[in-house]
Amino acid sequence: MKKGMLTIGLLGATFIAEKAIILPARSRGLVTVRGIAASDYARAQALATRYPPMIAYEDYDSLLRDPAIDIAYISLHNAAHAMMALDAIHAGKHVIVEKPLCLGRREWHAIQQASQTKRVKVIEAVMCAEHPWQSSVSSLISGQRLGTLESVHTTISFSLSALRGYRCRPELGGGAFLDSASYWLQMLQATLPLHPVGIVGHSTFSGPNGVDQEFQASIDLGNGCHAELNCRFSDNYEASHEWRFSHGLVRLHNFLLPATASFPVNLHVTYRNGTREVITHPASYYYEDQLRRIEGYYSADLAEWKNTECHQAQRVSLMEDIYLAALMHKIR
Repeated sequence: MKKGMLTIGLLGATFIAEKAIILPARSRGLVTVRGIAASDYARAQALATRYPPMIAYEDYDSLLRDPAIDIAYISLHNAAHAMMALDAIHAGKHVIVEKPLCLGRREWHAIQQASQTKRVKVIEAVMCAEHPWQSSVSSLISGQRLGTLESVHTTISFSLSALRGYRCRPELGGGAFLDSASYWLQMLQATLPLHPVGIVGHSTFSGPNGVDQEFQASIDLGNGCHAELNCRFSDNYEASHEWRFSHGLVRLHNFLLPATASFPVNLHVTYRNGTREVITHPASYYYEDQLRRIEGYYSADLAEWKNTECHQAQRVSLMEDIYLAALMHKIR
């Protein structure tokens, strides 16, 4: 990749592209957003007009043919992630894909093979990755200040108003699980050695068009420890993690809050004897943090990059296995 400012092209005139890339890039000057393409040229024009000197491309291929663009950012419906990533890779672009990166091993293997052939890198955008709170939790687990870890419980509940568009169409990769699983799995990878010995997935698939409006997932971590995810579209918003230890409890509420602005993320620790402690972290803004990580990802040495690839592959595999387990349970 060329040295200096990185240039991004946006595939999809979406709210998340504006929030995750356009606005942080303009405020921090970390990257340049050259332009945007969408399935509807008028939507691409409308967004480009709001943020000059961005330009609108007539179609996705026109953007990918532009030699001035280093990185393609994909924020289309989930079922289009792999196809568009492959198109970008074949055009010689590095790629950032909004979570989930793709919908299964077959898609991931195609992406990985193509990216290695073209010598480009593909990154799943999980905005809370590498935040200092994850290092703090990892230290609590490895240092056993609260004894041994017994379980991890994650709850993610998005507003029912978000259950529209592709999210209520299973054939487009909709549903609560695919909307939430990357946050959960990335947290587990960042805080403990994730070597599952068993998985469980369950949903009634009773949402619109048979989508999973609610989903329960569990990973057996071995040695009697397990991690659970409860995710849903409902009336109440929630994004929380809870780590239960033999000698205490750690809670993290509103862990997605820094996606809206700069906010602190603090861990609330309760020891078995009733003593309480708050582990504080400086206020941060996930999307600005994510842009800062981009250059590091693309300049990483081979060993570091292989570790990133392995984590992405593991997330894809676990999501597929858990989702298929839930489908099989429903069929029975």
